[in-house]
Amino acid sequence: MKKVPLGSTGIDVSILCLGAMHLGSKEDEATSVRLLDQYVEAGGSFIDTANIYAYWIPGSKGGESEHLLGKWMKQRGNRDRLFIASKVGFEVPAEGVARSTSAQLVVAECEKSLKRMGVETIDLYYAHNDDRNTPVEETLEAFHKLKKEGKVRFIGASNFRAWRLEQARWVSNTKGWAEYCCIQQRYTYLRPNPGADFSPQVALNDDLLDYCANRAITLLAYSPLLGGAYTRKDKTLTAQYAGPDADARLAALNAIAQEVDATPNQVILAWMMHSDPVVVPVMAASAEAQMQENLGALAVTLRAEQMARLNAAGA
Repeated sequence: MKKVPLGSTGIDVSILCLGAMHLGSKEDEATSVRLLDQYVEAGGSFIDTANIYAYWIPGSKGGESEHLLGKWMKQRGNRDRLFIASKVGFEVPAEGVARSTSAQLVVAECEKSLKRMGVETIDLYYAHNDDRNTPVEETLEAFHKLKKEGKVRFIGASNFRAWRLEQARWVSNTKGWAEYCCIQQRYTYLRPNPGADFSPQVALNDDLLDYCANRAITLLAYSPLLGGAYTRKDKTLTAQYAGPDADARLAALNAIAQEVDATPNQVILAWMMHSDPVVVPVMAASAEAQMQENLGALAVTLRAEQMARLNAAGA
């Protein structure tokens, strides 16, 4: 699997990141292990989780994904061949963890994540949300402390606006602290309607795209396939996307999918990976067939003319 630079860290990561949100909770252990093995066998090594995954699944309380990953890595003896990302910042109700990136919480939750996964270091540790109630300096100092102690290699942000990323960058540079090297944001081929609200998630906008391109910050896209809404008959587009613009973009997407003999999902992932700057999709799967379809996007080549049509489509 092709690798791409992670910001200005000097490290390359897999161009397709595996989102492990439902592994160990919604997906049982046997299924989760098969999906992880399938991803790694395809050459992937970039796996994304969080301390909260997935407390909202019945019977879960949070931390299940990290536990599952830890058990799998121990069984396979493959920790040194993987790049593991986790996150802190959202609430974990069953554990009494508040939505915050206070220094105390960042450090405490990092220790829990390390223990659950049975690792000494988290390769990439995200601020999962932009906590406006905690000073930027406090959060970044906590992240920097974790990096100095060898518990975290790099730090990233998720659900941030561009101006807040720039504010954080200025603080890091001024203090000589670790700097956010990437941003993970809600992003898909369809464009949100004006005023669409995804709270507490934050959708990518043109401002953030421009910022990432000019600051060498890697962009990762979560929910790139909208949970199957592009192809599943039992799923419909939510009001945040539905409308004339979506209809026009879907027409272009389906036409190009036929041209390149691929599924719409594969074209979306390929479109991201062909973008300039490259967008790293955080894809997920609940079955081996879904995983195989997603991995098939790696073999899809989009010509410049097809990329231009995809980008220009819309009402």
